[in-house]
Amino acid sequence: MMMEQFRHSGDFLAFTLANPNGLAPCQFELGSGVTVEIWDTGVICFQPAQAARQHIILSCGVHGNETAPIELCAAIVQDILQGHLTPTERVLVLFANPAAINLGRREVTENLNRLFSGHHSKGAGLINAERQRAQALEQYVTRFYDGAPANEPRCLYDLHTAIRGSRFEKFAVYPFLHGKPWRKQQLQFLAACDVHTVLMMQTPASTFSYYASHSHGADAFTIELGKVQPFGQNDMSRFAQADSALRALITDRLPAPKPFAAEDFHLYEVYRAINKQTQDFKLHFADDVQNFTSYPLGSLLATDGDLEYRVEREGEALIFPNAKVAIGQRAMLMVVPTDIQHNLI
Repeated sequence: MMMEQFRHSGDFLAFTLANPNGLAPCQFELGSGVTVEIWDTGVICFQPAQAARQHIILSCGVHGNETAPIELCAAIVQDILQGHLTPTERVLVLFANPAAINLGRREVTENLNRLFSGHHSKGAGLINAERQRAQALEQYVTRFYDGAPANEPRCLYDLHTAIRGSRFEKFAVYPFLHGKPWRKQQLQFLAACDVHTVLMMQTPASTFSYYASHSHGADAFTIELGKVQPFGQNDMSRFAQADSALRALITDRLPAPKPFAAEDFHLYEVYRAINKQTQDFKLHFADDVQNFTSYPLGSLLATDGDLEYRVEREGEALIFPNAKVAIGQRAMLMVVPTDIQHNLI
């Protein structure tokens, strides 16, 4: 797709996928006074005509087969470009892994969401396109937040869909905050997105949301909006609340939230991570078992050579099981209900 076609259609996703290896930076202004800056393929920034109060990053396509968030973000961008939606806040939208999106695969070579906070340059270094893209995405996030006063709110919502279904269709991962308090306001925004289940992480991670949170002080989340489906097969009505809340956020039209109540949420923390150690790693439950499923004490969950992993604690539930990860990576998290009232502002 050529620039002239893109300017006419406003279809930045199609423009990105037609140019997965890069786009020359450019800048233009919309009739609303919003300045549009294209920094790279899949990287588009909107600067409002008036001074912004918030600095918001929406990311999608970290995994190329998670299509619903890609379609959601593409529609938001297109509506801005065509003048149907006018942001009042600074917004950076990232279609993170165009090559994987084109292939309809989770990844091309390596899981992009295990390569942030400098992990792209560890070990063998920048040996593939996903490692290079992770480094570039970090640089774009830094550039965006460096353009914001330090005291103004900054956030990143990294939108995903999960490989398998879930007892709770939508849920979010709140990155480890190193002792800083969790924020009621952010939990209320998640609820506005129809997300009422939140996993509170207890350790640093190599995910995009942890990078934005730890390196830039952003309120950042990995948000799982449902189950993976091919393009064109998503029931977008199931994402209507998230779509509406994100559009309201970037136009400063969020309605006042209802008073915070812990009982409105299902809150979990990680009890333990199970990492794949050998090629013999095997999960001992059906492929269609949902996230947040619990089993009786002592139930066999997985084997890894001579190692056995069994349910150790009442209420322990599994999340993100995936036997196909690379050796050394997380094959499953075990989580338990938690209370965060002691460290909540």
